This record gives sequence, C-alpha cells and structure tokens, in this order.
Amino acid sequence: MGTITIRHRDNGSPAYRAQVRMKVKGRIVHQETQTFDRRQAASSWMARRETELREPGALDRVRSAENDPPLRDVIDIYIKDNERAIGRTKAQVLRSIKTYDIADKRCSKITSADIVQFVKSIPTSPATRQNYLSHLGAIFAIAKPAWGYALDRQAVRDAFIVAKKLGIIKKGGERNRRPTFHELNKLMDHFVAVESRRNGIMPMTKIIPFAIFSTRRQEEIVTIKWKDFDKDRILIHDMKHPGDKTGNNVLCDLPAESVAYINSMPKVDDRIFPFSTDAISAAFTRACYVTGINTKDMPDDERLHFHDLRHEGVSRLFEMGKNIPQVASVSGHRSWQNLKRYTHLRQTGDKYAEWKWRKPQK
Repeated sequence: MGTITIRHRDNGSPAYRAQVRMKVKGRIVHQETQTFDRRQAASSWMARRETELREPGALDRVRSAENDPPLRDVIDIYIKDNERAIGRTKAQVLRSIKTYDIADKRCSKITSADIVQFVKSIPTSPATRQNYLSHLGAIFAIAKPAWGYALDRQAVRDAFIVAKKLGIIKKGGERNRRPTFHELNKLMDHFVAVESRRNGIMPMTKIIPFAIFSTRRQEEIVTIKWKDFDKDRILIHDMKHPGDKTGNNVLCDLPAESVAYINSMPKVDDRIFPFSTDAISAAFTRACYVTGINTKDMPDDERLHFHDLRHEGVSRLFEMGKNIPQVASVSGHRSWQNLKRYTHLRQTGDKYAEWKWRKPQK
C-alpha cells in the first residue's frame, strides 16, 4: 500500500512525497520514496512501482540493485551524506563524472581498467585528470565501509599507478605567470570603457586592484562580509588549505591600498563584493581575449588567469622588502614551503607606487 504526504519547501511551494512498501508476513522488507512537484505525478509513479513490485522475482531484483547500485547513485549518496561542505571545484567534478559511461556501471563491475579508460577519456590536461581521479578515489575509499557498496578501493589505487606510468595523469606544475603593467593597464582601460557604458555593472576596475593588493583568492573576495572587515584586517572564513579548509578561519592584514578599495564599495549587501566567482572569472577571461593578452593557440601556462593576480600581489610584498611573517600575515599562508612558489621577484621596491590604479578612481 502506498502513501502520499505533502510538505512545503522553503519557498512555500508544495512537494508530494510518494512512498511504497513491500511486506512479507507483516514485516516491511522494502520501501522506497520519490518526491514530485505534482500529486498526479506522485500517484502515477506509486501505482507503477506497486505493479512492478508484485511481479515474480521483483524483490530479489530490488535487493540486488540496492546492494550494487550504479556509480552515479553512490556519488549522490556521498554528496547527500557528507556533512562537511563540498568545495565548488569538487562538486563540479563529481557532477561531471556522472556524465560519463562509468557512472552507469554497477559498483561490483567497475575495474581498474574501466577507471583508467574513464580518466583517459576526459578531454583536459593530465593535471586536471589527476584531480578527477583523486575526487573519485574519495568515494571509493568510503563506499564499502560506509554503505556496503562493492566499490573496490584497490582498483582506484591500481588505476593511479597505471595512469601515472602512462602519462595520463600527472601532478600540476607550479605557475609563475605574473601580469605585466602593460597587461594590467589594458585590462583596466577595457573595464573602464565597459563600466562607462553600463550603470550598475560589476566593478572589475575595483575587483582587479583589490585582488592584487589584498592577495585574496577569487572565492574569498566574493564571500567577505562587512562584519568581517576591521579597519586594516579581514577575517577569511574557510580559507583554502591542503588538509581541510572547513573551519580554517584566518585573520589577515590588509595593505592600505586594499582598505581604500573596500571603503570605496557601496554598502548594498552584507558582502563587500556581492558577486559570483563565475561572473568574475567570465568577465576576466573574456577581457583577456578581447584585449589580446590571451589567445586560443597560446599554451595555458602563458595565459593570464585571475588567480595570477594573487601571485602578483604576494610577489609584490616580497619585492617591497617584507619578510616571510609579514607576507604571510597578509596572504594567510601557514608555511614558507607553500609561500615560496609565489615569489618570482623581478625588482626591489614597490613598482605600484606610481600606478594610476593604486587608489580607487573617482
């Protein structure tokens, strides 16, 4: 016998939860639920499933499917059961994995060869492929002990070895790309023109200098709130860390230039820069191509990325004669080992001392 219950979502719209149960000698041996936007759809699904479950051998098939689901279902369970916030990049990777054929395979059928072929088919760089494999490995690591699903953890380990030996994956190299003054001026002139034509558009003429002077990452810039700003310091929540960024809240010093840019922003939101990382990334990337800084046939390590502004900002502090603790107090780095990759020094002194955009323009 099936039942339909109604609940209301946060936005007030109704949701119809249909549930079917199978009983043997009065004991529930199987139940499943689905949620629908319309009662009619919930009733149709419930009637269809009740009919299917009455067929001979249906219970055995259901139990087999429950104990050996396709990989895509395990990915969904991993996301649902994970009480820690899953990062934007990891979430995107897991969604992407579900679009490949391997996601339709039952857990018990996935071999190391299947994993290697999947990774090989990803149309991206070996470094990015390695990230995909690492995120997939996290699911294989807990699927069996957590839910009893037959994902073979050793299969991922073997796939790592094979893919690395064949050059399918490799650790990403350290970037040392820094913008030149000529490139920065081209970008700023471009955005001045864009912003003069459209009122209320995202102020990239403020976001770009702030990224350099504050050394903040893109995802940090868009999450900083006014309440986290205290004169010449800012509290960064869940700062990126190789171990676990959740709860890694760091109080960072703000150079005077970045304070000036914060103070130039209108208080229209609880966030100082109330925009999305996707919007900033798209605007920056598009501008780099429009201005000719980047070209499609250019190797990736020669292209300018938004994150290179952080690299520039950290290197600038060293060029100004700041020591490691002073630089780390701004960037939030915990160790010299992590910090040194950003220090590609070109000169001494502050080359931005006479830069037109050192301060916000009126």
